Amino acid sequence: MDKKEFVIEVLKRLRTLYEPKIALNFSNPWELLVATILSAQTTDERVNMVTEKLFKKYKTPEDYLKVPLEELEQDIKSINYYRTKAKNIRACAQIILEKYGGKVPDTMEELLKLPGVARKTANVVLSAGYGKNEGIVVDTHVDRLSKRFNLSKEKNRDKLEQDLMKIVPREEWANFSYLLIHHGRNVCKAKNPKCDECILNDICPSAFIK
Repeated sequence: MDKKEFVIEVLKRLRTLYEPKIALNFSNPWELLVATILSAQTTDERVNMVTEKLFKKYKTPEDYLKVPLEELEQDIKSINYYRTKAKNIRACAQIILEKYGGKVPDTMEELLKLPGVARKTANVVLSAGYGKNEGIVVDTHVDRLSKRFNLSKEKNRDKLEQDLMKIVPREEWANFSYLLIHHGRNVCKAKNPKCDECILNDICPSAFIK
């Protein structure tokens, strides 16, 4: 089968195992933006532990600007790169309040102007927050599995995303990412992938290759 047919089959099979949705907890686009910024180089489980308390204390962008930076840093201290992320979250809050009336922008162009927001974060906010498929979320799992599936050899994630966008049906862009992320965490791990119990082992070009 060609790459497009392969992707359709992968989606079909993985849907029998996982629900294609984001693992981060949030109740609105602003919380999603904060959670996604925090998730860089940090597990979703850790982020959810932190945001459970964070989102009770800070409910709006204004709330993040009412406290000293040091206080916000302490509230997210268990997150990797918490100092940088605290600064970026406050800067995003300031811009969103001043330029967008407190509403998180819903276009790729505007999101990419926010501090700490690259295409991965923007794609998450657009797909999970606004139901818009503007691109494909490429995290470490999507990157790894796409290469194991021989869908792309690109090392640059923006270029890898462009390759995937040509293969994956647009209406499946978000689902593709979330299903691969779940499968990457559970079965197709970076070290010692569980090929013997993988639902894709009969079609995966990298199955059982050490």
